[in-house]
Amino acid sequence: MAENTVSHKSWYDRTYKYQLILSVIALALALGYLAFFYSANGDIIHKDISLTGGTTITVSGANSPEEIQNALRARFPDATARSISNIRTGEQIGFFVESTASAEELKSALEELLGVKLTQENSSVEFTGSALSSSFYKQLRIAVLIAFIGMGLVVFVIFRTPFRSLSIIAAGFADIVMTLALIDILGMQISLAGIVALLMLIGYAVDTDMLLTTRVLRGEGSINSRISGAFKTGITMTLTAIVAIGVSLFFVYGNSETLRQMFTILLIGLGFDIFNTWVTNAALLKWYAEAKRLT
Repeated sequence: MAENTVSHKSWYDRTYKYQLILSVIALALALGYLAFFYSANGDIIHKDISLTGGTTITVSGANSPEEIQNALRARFPDATARSISNIRTGEQIGFFVESTASAEELKSALEELLGVKLTQENSSVEFTGSALSSSFYKQLRIAVLIAFIGMGLVVFVIFRTPFRSLSIIAAGFADIVMTLALIDILGMQISLAGIVALLMLIGYAVDTDMLLTTRVLRGEGSINSRISGAFKTGITMTLTAIVAIGVSLFFVYGNSETLRQMFTILLIGLGFDIFNTWVTNAALLKWYAEAKRLT
């Protein structure tokens, strides 16, 4: 991207517009997959119990969550089981089971499977009504929409021209859409923590795009040198965040489902942000700057 050599500069100048075709194809594929997923599932994500309603039973012990899940799915196809580990030692101290089944049905099946009576001493039961969860999920969707609109308004106030603002908004939108598509492909069940991670991703996505836009449209030197300077700073920011989140994910992977989901979504989103900022948005801004002769 930098103009360190004539050949490198020449290659970027010749191909940056064609890179936009790749960006359009990637976004179209993501949107197409989400449309297909919505038609098949009635929503754009797999929701967990916290967003659909159902029962969560936490049990003490070192039983295999995989074996319990497989056994329960004969009666409850949507049942999932995950281990609970000591965050310091990594030793399993229990497991929890989730299903849309009623608390009585799921508890009875677990007792039969484990061969023990589930009491307050060795277990806990939580039930969330579907109406409450549905209402909560609608509020979360509104919160994401408001956050995105608010981000767009702030960007427009700062740059005051439609193209500059829309290029940043488009990159942030692409980050979210591509992240959601990959999450669905991976079969992740999104909880409240996942929605929070998507909200955080909106902020991450805007940071590098605003840096790039400011440097390209208000900086000094040639267009390529401005992009190169912004790239060095922006990629350092993003890679630092990726390393920090990756290390955190490594330490909490088997201990906290909530943190594991948040960190996984953020890592996926930051990966797409590198593409959407330094391929898509950089090409759009270079095209705009050349058309306006901002050299």
